[in-house]
Amino acid sequence: MSKVTDASFTGRRKDDHIRINLEEQVQFPNLMTGLERLRLLHQAVPEINLAEVDTRTVFFGERLNSPLLISSMTGGTERAQNINRVLAEAAQEAGIAMGLGSQRAALEDPALVVSYDVRAVAPNILLFANMGAVQLNYGYGVDECRRAVEMIQADALILHFNALQEAVQPEGNGDFSGLLGKIETVCRHLSVPVIAKEVGWGISPQAARQLAEAGVSAIDVAGAGGTSWSEVEYHRAPTAAHARVARSFADWGIPTADSIRYVCEAAPDMPVIASGGLRDGVDIAKCIALGADLGGMAGPFLKAAAESLDAVRQLIWEITTQLRIAMFASGAADIPALKQTTLLPVE
Repeated sequence: MSKVTDASFTGRRKDDHIRINLEEQVQFPNLMTGLERLRLLHQAVPEINLAEVDTRTVFFGERLNSPLLISSMTGGTERAQNINRVLAEAAQEAGIAMGLGSQRAALEDPALVVSYDVRAVAPNILLFANMGAVQLNYGYGVDECRRAVEMIQADALILHFNALQEAVQPEGNGDFSGLLGKIETVCRHLSVPVIAKEVGWGISPQAARQLAEAGVSAIDVAGAGGTSWSEVEYHRAPTAAHARVARSFADWGIPTADSIRYVCEAAPDMPVIASGGLRDGVDIAKCIALGADLGGMAGPFLKAAAESLDAVRQLIWEITTQLRIAMFASGAADIPALKQTTLLPVE
């Protein structure tokens, strides 16, 4: 199969993923994020002015107006290009970070680079390139990682881990053996930080230690409780048998709250991005109180971007306002104070 044919197939799969996420029920049927088991301790006398609550933070040396990340979603198709441009324009206006979807399609077919090129509308945002870690076992290396970064003038590279998704795809790449040494090589030779990211099943303590030892600069836990990619693949399955295999993993994974704790304990100096089922600014506040540095969302932003730029602007405003009020009602005047805020278990 030629690289162009590979890229065309990858593009069709990307469009399938967008359509399924917008049209089908792909949330975990029963497993939840774990954030619902936690609540911030309310302070009736916060002793701060709501108007002065400061949501600004710094990540990889870049100042953000809010600890909010538009998580990696898509690229490689015309529809994906429109979505990425809308998201990037809104991120630029709001001063928040953004990740792009896997750039494998554009590495295979340069004609698809335009679907990831957002710097024209977002020259100043903290922007993350993205490539599947497993591709390091399928002919990719430091050069391809560097091309992905240079393609979009990225500030960091995400290497995403999607072992279960690859396993339930009939066409999936299932060789995840020996990746840590190759990741270490990428981290050593790339000029920008490397972020290790799950895609929705969480990071275990062992994985956190292994990735820290390999030299990654941050971990995105992407825990269970939001979009289940085995459910997405269930809707793509070519046969009923493949669908049953995918469906059996609908509730697999480590809930987001648990994964944040695992990573913070196993790699205490590691910057942490919390994602996986976050739905509002209160969830982001809880994640930061658990030890995370940023909160990432994908599904809500995909739906908003499919509607309009104004819908994305409105969503960012709502999330940031929810976060600010949660901080105020918890007595946290800024993000460092929020990190020290008390979290209580729900009885």
